[in-house]
Amino acid sequence: MPLSRAKIAATAIRIADAHGLEGLSVRKIAKELGVGPMRLYDYVINRSELLDLMVDAVYARIAEAGQHSEWRATVLAIVHRTRDAALDHEWFVDLLGTRPHLGPHALAVGESTAAALSQAPGVRGIDDLQRAVGALNAFIVGALRSEITERRTARSTGTDVSAWQAALGPYLTRMLETGRYPTVARLVIDGAHLNAEETFHHNLITILDGITSRPHT
Repeated sequence: MPLSRAKIAATAIRIADAHGLEGLSVRKIAKELGVGPMRLYDYVINRSELLDLMVDAVYARIAEAGQHSEWRATVLAIVHRTRDAALDHEWFVDLLGTRPHLGPHALAVGESTAAALSQAPGVRGIDDLQRAVGALNAFIVGALRSEITERRTARSTGTDVSAWQAALGPYLTRMLETGRYPTVARLVIDGAHLNAEETFHHNLITILDGITSRPHT
């Protein structure tokens, strides 16, 4: 079967899924495709272009969320599909917010999201829409990076997050017993380890509720 940019991107994604971006190289991709490394440069100029192709392939999956009849349903579908894609392709999170995503599928997702947000009751002009898109994107990047970081920590330490936190025991206990951080103490001692998916959805709804209403000045 002949080489193509799509085939190269798909192979690169499989390698990155297994080994992360640090484990991705032209040599590994070429070996898996059974060609010499220089052959790939007939299709992809450099690593940056390769990453762009990989990212847009993931956005193709996110774009399948499609449009719904109500703006909020469209945004919810897109954002939850983005989370699903990030959990399947953890390297994707490493590229969120670090470089512009301007491939055709990324632009399609951006268009669907912005078009939906423009229908929200609290969005009355281009300034409101810019702020709404910015707030939503900031939430997505922050929430997904935090969740993926916790997953990676659990894997690297061989423990779950609560056990990892408990391992900080003596130092954290000493600091909290000073009484200077009472609210932090409540979060650490009394706070439950929340379900990641439920928390993501709850916080997403909070963001959308804020976009819906006019801000207080």
